[in-house]
Amino acid sequence: MFTGIVTDIGEIVGFTPTAQGQLHRLRIACSYDQTTIADGASIACNGVCLTVVASGVAGDKTWFDVDAAAETLALTTAKHWKVGTRLNLERALKIGDELGGHIVAGHADGIATLVSREDLPDMARFELSTTRELARFIATKGSITLDGVSLTVNTVKDVTFSVLIIPHTLDVTTIGSWKAGSEVNIEVDLMARYAARLTEMTV
Repeated sequence: MFTGIVTDIGEIVGFTPTAQGQLHRLRIACSYDQTTIADGASIACNGVCLTVVASGVAGDKTWFDVDAAAETLALTTAKHWKVGTRLNLERALKIGDELGGHIVAGHADGIATLVSREDLPDMARFELSTTRELARFIATKGSITLDGVSLTVNTVKDVTFSVLIIPHTLDVTTIGSWKAGSEVNIEVDLMARYAARLTEMTV
């Protein structure tokens, strides 16, 4: 489990696809202490929970390897990742850690597309669209995870919704680089999903 609070920005420095294109081995450079990264550990990469299969140090940077499987490539923006892609990173939640965002599984539900960006004096407003299937779980003032970042929904209209981003978040995540047409991973709030399921069962 995660909280949607980004703790580092990593960069893909190695990329090895299989011959069938069903699996991508990624090497990601980061600032984490390599001695704290165990094989089998979970790290959310742009909101996608991936399993560490190896780690090491090169120069002044730690690196870790993960595999992105066929389903991940089909459902998330991982299909577009390449050497040089920057990723929001978060280590798995430990018992006793501060829950600064909201409960995030790291299981991206799909992709949202940035419709517009408006830079305001004290923040930036982003309007995004997603599928009708996912839009039904998005509510004003509810929680949403975009590329691994826990955010509060500002407005909702049909399949379009908006979020307001403060300067700090723009600085410490990859959100500052988003522009119209950008695709981002979306994970809807778990509580909204369960509430919808309970409603369906009682109808």
